[in-house]
Formats: sequence, C-alpha cells, structure tokens
Amino acid sequence: MNKKPAMGALITPPDTLRRKIGGKLGAVNQDVIAKAEAALASLSENFDEWMSDEITKLEEARNIVRQNGMDGDAGQKLFGVSHDLKGLGVTYGYPFVSSIADSLCKITLEKDVRAKAPISLVNAHVDSIRAVVRGNIKTTDNPVGQSLVKELNQRSAEFLATI
Repeated sequence: MNKKPAMGALITPPDTLRRKIGGKLGAVNQDVIAKAEAALASLSENFDEWMSDEITKLEEARNIVRQNGMDGDAGQKLFGVSHDLKGLGVTYGYPFVSSIADSLCKITLEKDVRAKAPISLVNAHVDSIRAVVRGNIKTTDNPVGQSLVKELNQRSAEFLATI
C-alpha cells in the first residue's frame, strides 16, 4: 500500500491591518511626547488627592467584603478597585501601591480563590496601601515599603500555594 502524502495548500491571509494603518509607521514625534509629559506634570499636583480618593474606594470595598464575604459582587468590587490601584500607583508616584495592589489582585482575581482568601490578608494589603500613602513613600529604595511588599508577596504566595 503506497499512499501518497496529502497535498496541502498554502494560504496567505490578507494583510488588512497594514492597509488600515497605512503601512510602516513614521518616526515618533518628540514634540507630541513632550506635550504629553507636560500635561501629565501639570496634573501631578492632584495626584495625592486622587490617590486618597482611590484609597477611600478600596476601604469601602473592604468594608463591603467584611459584611458580605469575598464571593459575589463584594469580592469582585474589591478586585476591581485593587486592579485600578495597581495601574494608578506608579502613575501617581507611589510604586509600592502598585506592587501591593498587584499582590492583592492575585488573591482576589478568581472567584473560587477569592472566596477562600483570609480577610486578615486582605486587611494587611489595604492597611499597607494606606500606610504607604500616609507615609508619602514614593521611592522604591524605602526600606519600610520594601519590607511591606516582600512580606505581603510572601503571605500571598503561601496562601495561593494552599489552594
């Protein structure tokens, strides 16, 4: 039985994206980047106030979790606020807030994991974020901030390892 191998056909998909964006991108306009940086700098005087507002949202979400538990909408809200802080921390000048919020996201992302997360671990994250902002810890070389992040990451990893 001599079987010939099946012949295939080479299909080249159309390059519709290239047509939509007009081919190769030109050089980056440094003036536009400078304007964007200036706009961000002009807003920076509001960053501490905005960060305070975000922490208020985080504490409210935690309080709802305390009342209603981690599963359901309460836990999802806590994850959402922590995810926002994960992105906003660095933008607002608080890199440790981003790191701590990232750790909190890891234990609240999935519903089944979130439902088992100890409230004490959630409290430690929320209180640490508040302490970093209250202490105006804005550089990554701060030993208090480094210790908080290290400890919270370790505790979160230990919890996740038990799931």
